[in-house]
Amino acid sequence: MPRYIDIFQEAASKIDKHLLAEKQLEIAIGVYQNSYYLKVFKNSWANSTPNALTADTRIFFSVWADEHSLKTSTFNYNIHALKLRKLDGYSITSRAFAATFRKDFAEYAHEWENVSVAFGPQTLMQGWVKIQQPDYQNEIVQLTYKFLKIEHLIDNNLNRYIQRKATP
Repeated sequence: MPRYIDIFQEAASKIDKHLLAEKQLEIAIGVYQNSYYLKVFKNSWANSTPNALTADTRIFFSVWADEHSLKTSTFNYNIHALKLRKLDGYSITSRAFAATFRKDFAEYAHEWENVSVAFGPQTLMQGWVKIQQPDYQNEIVQLTYKFLKIEHLIDNNLNRYIQRKATP
């Protein structure tokens, strides 16, 4: 039986660090509520306290697996946008952001296996992939690179909601 946290860590090590730095993205590996995860996020997509990974207000992509998905050889993936109304520097609601993101994401949805956007505004999209055990790491890496192709949609949508200071 593989140690699943090791699979996620090994997958993270295969992702191009220069590309992540160029896009100002970070990766975190961990366990949350009995699920193993790889998260991709930007500091600018979160309020800074206590940090971007754990802030109440944040946006992130994750690939994750819980006991059920591991038994059925599936990985889940999603993009969450949490408490955007409180995101510093923006005048935004989660519903408005979700609507504009999903409209833009429609162009890419066909590239994502078993994806759905039929969720509340905190889950921008979610799906799952079936995998074979030797391909665990490869599937995590592939899903992460798919996200890197669409991460600009988040920045583009955030730019629509930047608070503008009134001029005197």
